[in-house]
Amino acid sequence: EKAKKEGVPIHDIVAQTLLSEAEEREEATDESIPIHIDVHDQFRAFIRQLQQPDGLPKANVPPSFRGTLRPYQQRGVDWLVFLRRFGFGACLADDMGLGKTVQLLAYLAYVKEMERPDTPALLICPTSVIGNWQKECARFTPDLRVYVHHGPNRAKNDAFVQTAGEADLVITSYNLAHLDQDDLKQIHWHAICLDEAQNIKNAQTKQARAIRRLSGKHKIALSGTPVENRLGELWSIFHFLNPGYLGSRAEFERRFAGPIEKEGDARKKAALQTLIRPFLLRRTKTDEAVALNLPDKLEQKEYCPLTAEQAALYEQLVNDTLERAKNASPFARRGLILQMLNGVKQICDHPALYLKERRPRQLVERSHKLEKLIELIEQIRANDESCLIFTQYVRMGEMIQQLLSDLFDERVLFLHGGVPKQTRDRMIEEFQARKAPIFLLSLKAGGTGLNLTAANHVIHFDRWWNPAVENQATDRAYRIGQTKFVHVHKLITVGTIEEKIDEMLEQKQALADIITEGEAWITELSDDELRDLLALSAAAKGGA
Repeated sequence: EKAKKEGVPIHDIVAQTLLSEAEEREEATDESIPIHIDVHDQFRAFIRQLQQPDGLPKANVPPSFRGTLRPYQQRGVDWLVFLRRFGFGACLADDMGLGKTVQLLAYLAYVKEMERPDTPALLICPTSVIGNWQKECARFTPDLRVYVHHGPNRAKNDAFVQTAGEADLVITSYNLAHLDQDDLKQIHWHAICLDEAQNIKNAQTKQARAIRRLSGKHKIALSGTPVENRLGELWSIFHFLNPGYLGSRAEFERRFAGPIEKEGDARKKAALQTLIRPFLLRRTKTDEAVALNLPDKLEQKEYCPLTAEQAALYEQLVNDTLERAKNASPFARRGLILQMLNGVKQICDHPALYLKERRPRQLVERSHKLEKLIELIEQIRANDESCLIFTQYVRMGEMIQQLLSDLFDERVLFLHGGVPKQTRDRMIEEFQARKAPIFLLSLKAGGTGLNLTAANHVIHFDRWWNPAVENQATDRAYRIGQTKFVHVHKLITVGTIEEKIDEMLEQKQALADIITEGEAWITELSDDELRDLLALSAAAKGGA
C-alpha cells in the first residue's frame, strides 16, 4: 500500500537495476519486478559503485581513532560510510580475525566527527563479548563516550534516556534488546549495529522482532560466519538491514531458497548473489589483497564477564581464604593462597569445575567463557578450519570434549597426561590429516614435542601465568611447516585476577620477571596487596 502512494520503493529499483545489468535481458526478466523503470545515468553510476567497493570515495578517519587501518579495513570503512550516505543497511561479513570491530569503531569515530549526530549509536552483542567491546573502545576510540546498558543496576525509563543521551555509543545484549525494548525504542539511534548478527538468524524470535522495531538512521550487521550458505539466516539479517529488499519470507522461499536448496539452481544462486553482494562485504584470510597485510600470527584477547554464580563463588572463596590466612603460620599461609589461586582459576573457567560436580547441568549458561568458546568454534567450523584448545584442567577438558562433540556432532580429540603414547600418536596423525578438526590439550601434556601445524586457531581457555609456557603451547601450531595464518585467542574473565595478571604481563612491570617463576610470588604478597589483586572489579559484579 505504501508503494502505491509513494511510487516504486527504492529497493525494487536497486534490485531490478542490479539484475538487469548483471545478466542478459531475457535471463533477468523472470527475476525482475514487472514494471518498466527508466533508470537515471547517475543512478546507474551509483549502482556501479555499489558493485565495486574498491573504487568508493575514501572516508578520512579522524585522529580520534587511535589505530592504523590495514588497506582492506580502510575500504571496509569507506563502504560502510558510502552505504550510510544512501541509507542502505550493510552486512560486514569479514572472516574472523580480520578486524570487523576495528572497522566499526573507525566508522563510528568518522560519523561522530563528520556528522556530529545528536543521538548515540546502539550496539547489540552477545553478553559474552560486552567486555571485549569495552576494551576495544578504550583502546581505539578513547574519546567515544560509551554507556554499557547491562546488569541489575542498569538505567530505566527517563534515567535511561538521560544516560544514553549523554553517550556516543550504547552497548547492550541481545537478551536486553528484547527485555528493555520499551526503553530502547525511545531513542532514534544514529546507527544500530548487531555484532554476531547470526543471533537473529530466526526472524520470528522475540529478540529479532524487538530489534526490528527499533528506529535508527543506519543499520549494520557484523557476522564472521559465511551467511551466504544459510539462506534462512541471510533473509533474516537482510530483513533487519533493508526490510523488503529480498521480499517477504514466503516470496524469498519461493523465489530463491527453494530452487537453490532443493534443486541446486545455479542461475537463481547467481541472481541472489548479484542482489546481496553490494550490501554484504566479505573478505577472507586467503584473499590476496588481505593476505599481504596480515601478520603470520595474530594474538587476540577475548574478554568474558563472570556469571552471577561465578562472581559469588569467587568473592566467597577470596574472603574466606584471606580471613583464614590472617592467623596462619607463613608456611600454612602459602599453602592456603596457592589453594585459593587454583580455586579462583577454576571458578573463572566454570563453577562446576570448582564445585566438582559429577554431572553438571546447564553447562553453557553458567560460564560466559564456555559460551564464547562455542561461538569461536562455530565460526572456525563454518570456515572449515581447525583448532587447538588448551586448558590446565583435565576435568574442564572432559566437559568441553563432551559438550563440543554433542554440539558439532564430530569427534573431538583430548590429549592429557593419562593418554598412552600409541593413542597420542594416533590422535596427532588424525588431527594433522584433518580427520578431527578440534583438538583439546591439557597444557602439561601438550607442551612438548608436538607438531600440530594443521591448526590455524589456538585457543587458551585458561591462562598459564608463565608467558614462556603459554607461548610454547601456541607454538605447537605456529612453527616451521606452518603455511597458514595462525589466530591465537586468549580467554580472560573480566575484572578478575586473570585480567589483572594479564595487565601486569602486558605492562612488563618488574613483577613480570617474578611471574615467570610460576605463582610462588603471589604467596609472598601482604594481605592488602593480595586483597587488591583478588578484589573483583565493579565490572565483574555486573551479572546479567
